Amino acid sequence: MTLEIITADALAPIQHGFFTRRGGASSGVFQGLNCGFGSSDQHEMVAINRARVADAMGVEELALVGVHQVHSADVIAVSEPTAEKPKADGLVTRTPGIALSVLSADCQPVLFADAQAGVIGACHAGSKGALAGVIEATVAAMVDLGATRDSTAGVIGPTISQRAYEVGPEFFEDFVAEDANFARYFANGNGDRMMFDLPGFGLSRLREAGVSRAEWTHHCTYSDPDRFYSYRRSVHDKDPDYGRLIAAISM
Repeated sequence: MTLEIITADALAPIQHGFFTRRGGASSGVFQGLNCGFGSSDQHEMVAINRARVADAMGVEELALVGVHQVHSADVIAVSEPTAEKPKADGLVTRTPGIALSVLSADCQPVLFADAQAGVIGACHAGSKGALAGVIEATVAAMVDLGATRDSTAGVIGPTISQRAYEVGPEFFEDFVAEDANFARYFANGNGDRMMFDLPGFGLSRLREAGVSRAEWTHHCTYSDPDRFYSYRRSVHDKDPDYGRLIAAISM
């Protein structure tokens, strides 16, 4: 089955893609293109899926570089292909032949490109990482490699939308404690519950970082089980585990 790859004009002509779950070798609750070795899926199936992604990106398998994601604001600069996965949530490079990748299953995968400077970036921005500043930190790390903010585009891929992201009062309080204006990303839910606009918050962080173009692909992971994995949906469905989507960008 052919891989389904979502792209964004804002990142052109840089090679990139937000991969859906379609076209993979995994089965069961992981049916499709599960690219997370951290899942309980068969290791060989994940390896096959990642090899298909590397091929689609036009890079060697070792050059599909990722990190051990920990919901932080830490960003690493990558200069050569490596199988090592340091703890971080953002990656940047100006080295041709490397594909930066992040995994997600409701959190925001964000891809960045300054085509003029030849610098790219990627980050995993869940609510914790986005609040901690991983989006701004990734842009800053790109600038350190020679990118300029007014030539950089940032695109948020498939993520959980506000209508599906119910949170409790403690979650809300953490955000407004950081900045009272963050209350605008919350809508009233049932009882003391609230609905959080993660991609809206991510777009605001991209604009705060000064990028020239900030976009979201407008795909909700929770609401489209045929195309996307979703951690929250797996909990609601009482599934034993869930797959991980991959997003990648390469020079």
